[in-house]
Amino acid sequence: MTGFICNTCGKYHDQIPLCFGSNAPALWLAIPDSEREQRGELSSEQCIVDDRYFFILGRIVLPIVDGSEPFVWLAWVSLSQENFVQAYKLWNTEGREKEPPYFGWLQSALPSYEVSTLSLKVWVHTQPIGERPLIEVEPTDHPLSQEQRHGITLARAQQIVEVAWHS
Repeated sequence: MTGFICNTCGKYHDQIPLCFGSNAPALWLAIPDSEREQRGELSSEQCIVDDRYFFILGRIVLPIVDGSEPFVWLAWVSLSQENFVQAYKLWNTEGREKEPPYFGWLQSALPSYEVSTLSLKVWVHTQPIGERPLIEVEPTDHPLSQEQRHGITLARAQQIVEVAWHS
């Protein structure tokens, strides 16, 4: 990917980064800092809040139709306690990718979408050890769902990056 002049800040950037995401689910981010330690636990891949809400980090892959690599959103998904426990149990188990997908709700507010991405229905597909799960957004008319199914242009990837950097 070549560099570009950002339409937001006017600066030249050497390349278009093709991966963005949140470091925590929306619910975690809404908890005051002073309460986080007693209300839950956050790691780089999993999060539990109030022993009641369970989250896992995964990847939403958007093909770039006029590029060679996809754009990837790192996003958090809420799972049922049962599915979260199952995913955790298999975290370091060879062959875990054979597990059926888990139903969940997207819990990352991804920038650049006029309609919120929070609480979109998704399926989480476990991948081999060392790979983050793939998130499949349920087919709807939501722009994120459409982009996952039909792809985006490099120009749209640049637009996403500009908004993500400056939001």
